[in-house]
Amino acid sequence: MISRPCSEGLFAEAQKIIPGGVDSPVRAFGSVGGTPVFIDRGNGSRIWDADGNEYIDYVLSWGPLLLGHAHPRVVAAIQEAAAQGTSFGAPTASETELAGLIQDAYPSMELLRFVNSGTEATMSAIRVARGFTGRNLIIKFEGCYHGHADGLLVKAGSGGATLGIPDSAGVPEDYARNTITLPYNDAEATKNFFKKEGKNIAGVIIEPVGGNMGLVPPVEGFIELLARETKNVGALLIFDEVMTGFRVARGGAQSIFGVRPDLTTLGKVIGGGMPVGAYGGQREIMEMVAPLGPVYQAGTLSGNPLAMAAGVETLRLIQEQGLPEALEERSRQLDEGMSEAARAANVSLWSVRRGSMFCSFFQDGPVRNFEDAKRSDTKKYAKFFHAMLDRGVLVAPSQFEVGFLSSSHTGADIEMTVRAAREAFSAL
Repeated sequence: MISRPCSEGLFAEAQKIIPGGVDSPVRAFGSVGGTPVFIDRGNGSRIWDADGNEYIDYVLSWGPLLLGHAHPRVVAAIQEAAAQGTSFGAPTASETELAGLIQDAYPSMELLRFVNSGTEATMSAIRVARGFTGRNLIIKFEGCYHGHADGLLVKAGSGGATLGIPDSAGVPEDYARNTITLPYNDAEATKNFFKKEGKNIAGVIIEPVGGNMGLVPPVEGFIELLARETKNVGALLIFDEVMTGFRVARGGAQSIFGVRPDLTTLGKVIGGGMPVGAYGGQREIMEMVAPLGPVYQAGTLSGNPLAMAAGVETLRLIQEQGLPEALEERSRQLDEGMSEAARAANVSLWSVRRGSMFCSFFQDGPVRNFEDAKRSDTKKYAKFFHAMLDRGVLVAPSQFEVGFLSSSHTGADIEMTVRAAREAFSAL
């Protein structure tokens, strides 16, 4: 087992002044146990912890680092921008430049606005949907996560369609009740609810490829069904591509399914991992946003010059390198290698991949929704996680998160990872 005394000491100090010792819950290793690894630096596909231990990183800041850590051109762009000033609270040319690069990949975003996170993007898109339609109800799907805005922290009950019940203290029931949770990939429940409440639905928000219950793709026809149902009742279809944007394809999941959403949200990948998000869609819808319309949304740091500079360089590199499509073969090699290693050790594993995203459920599968995902053996996953960590490979510290590849991951990285997995599975 790798020794991490510095991480242990840092965690003890952090817990004295930061809730749980972390600034985001999953970092606490609550799902897998043990002490969180405190990261000191990263380069390419590798990160080093405070004790100097080296790991191949498949978390990649939870997805946005499609180019890997500290890409020289991205770092240089940030340094150059910082030398000119770190924040202005005023328009800059780089905002328009980055918006143009995004629109080139996502033509459905006829107008778009920058915010500071994926949470802000989804929160704002929902506000626009309600303002545009004059309705209140928002549909989300069980197992999909859209940030920690109050109206989205809801959970489903035992029924096929459940009125929003707060999934967090501090969220008023009267607010959460306007969010309806439906089972992911359940066409019948969706059609029934639209038939019953169609005239009251402002919009549907969905991860077009589920990435927060593990990796769960939509069943054939489900995304198309949502497009038809929303159009029929005058509701808006919102694609949360914070995770899938530039990951499953350069043009996101919408380019794969051929479905043009009314609104799209994107996250930190458009800023090379810097704090940034964006939401956008049809011109007539986005013209509802102030100062053009009555839907208010603002942010002093929106369009921050450091994030814009990093984003421009990142999207240029993504286009130059043909990402993420260029990673398809490497993603396949990793997926097949992990699956073969599990079979050899007689470990039940359901592996899924889309573009440069991948996930291994510790069960026989198939996994089509959150209920299926919850049947996974989380205790076995926790053992696997630590076995991989001790062999120099960092995967997500939760069964219900996904892994990511970057252009910095080499064939040698994949081979080392598969060898580590073979040993880890055998140890189970």
